Amino acid sequence: MSWQAYVDDHLMCEIEGNHLSAAAIIGHDAAVWAQSPSFSQFKPEEIAAIMNDFSEPGTLAPTGLYLGGTKYMVIQGEPGAVIRGKKGPGGVTIKKTNLALIIGVYDEPMNPGQCNMIVERLGDYLIDQGL
Repeated sequence: MSWQAYVDDHLMCEIEGNHLSAAAIIGHDAAVWAQSPSFSQFKPEEIAAIMNDFSEPGTLAPTGLYLGGTKYMVIQGEPGAVIRGKKGPGGVTIKKTNLALIIGVYDEPMNPGQCNMIVERLGDYLIDQGL
């Protein structure tokens, strides 16, 4: 299966009538493996800051998480595995696998739990596959 198919078929799937507003699979080096057409153009330094927070949990909390120039308030996550951010009625979930970052962005009517389930389920599957 191509990386784009993972984005199209698994991340942008329907869950309880809702969809993510954007999604991507990005290598630890900030190389885009696949993304939805709606995914924001991000800066490599934004991905570097996210990777740093996975290595040293809590570093993003004081400044916020930036993705595509959008600032998200960092909320609960799983140190070294998942970062979650919130902005108004929407937010972002980022799951780290062995080789990539799985990123899902959502807005109402999708809720944070639905986004978390979609992103983390794919991330867990890829980790199980050694990816």
